[in-house]
Amino acid sequence: MSRLKSCFERLAGENRAAFVTFVTANDPDFDTSLEIVMGLPDAGADIIELGMPFTDPSADGPAIDRAAQRALASGGSMIKTLEMVRRFRAVNADTPLVLMGYFNPVYAYGIDRFTADAAAAGVDGLIIVDLPPEEDEELRVPAGKAGIDVIRLATPTSDDARLPTILSGASGFVYYVAVAGVTGGKSATKDDIGAAVARIKAHTDLPVAVGFGIRTPEQAADVASIADAAVVGSAIVSLIEGGLDSDNKPKKGMTEDVLTFTRTLADGVRQAKR
Repeated sequence: MSRLKSCFERLAGENRAAFVTFVTANDPDFDTSLEIVMGLPDAGADIIELGMPFTDPSADGPAIDRAAQRALASGGSMIKTLEMVRRFRAVNADTPLVLMGYFNPVYAYGIDRFTADAAAAGVDGLIIVDLPPEEDEELRVPAGKAGIDVIRLATPTSDDARLPTILSGASGFVYYVAVAGVTGGKSATKDDIGAAVARIKAHTDLPVAVGFGIRTPEQAADVASIADAAVVGSAIVSLIEGGLDSDNKPKKGMTEDVLTFTRTLADGVRQAKR
């Protein structure tokens, strides 16, 4: 059984949602980023999304865009991202880890090489935000053969006519982007999220994760009371940025502050009643 499937089944048995965290690999540098990623499970992360640095993250807002630029400026690359996964897997064999980003770096690395290296490193899933379902077969098929889930995204504009196409061939979970726009923007209402999750679940048995716009433990709890997972990214990435000096070097205690904040979000998810 895959780590993602095992994780969601275990949490369903506990009657709670998963808490999913996002950070960008190599932000602000390899060692600091690795320290944060290593600390996320103990801070309450059930699943980790690791951003693959890219020069033009068009679906992301300013906070994650700046994180990608910091990561690239400090030497971030696909090779280093996969090395970070290997280092994480050396000490953590259980927490699912999903790579999230854009198709260009994957294509430039080489699809077959990427899926083989990602599987060997311990990657469980891929979220490629600019690769529509009609065009993802060249990645989805080799990824599936390597045991890597390709996670599809649904949005507020994904109607009942579109959802079957989005969900055909999807695996791992469905990522519902709760607001139209880029990451880090406004938050959707609890009622809107509830209606969207119910509509998606009418078309699939896959777990539904909800992200974009969650910044507080209260918002995380609201989502966790409805969906199978709550995803927080920009709020954590912004805290990393706030803990850097003018040279983008981490100030003393930055990692601890990030992980402390993460724990408050995890507590919100765990306290939610489903």
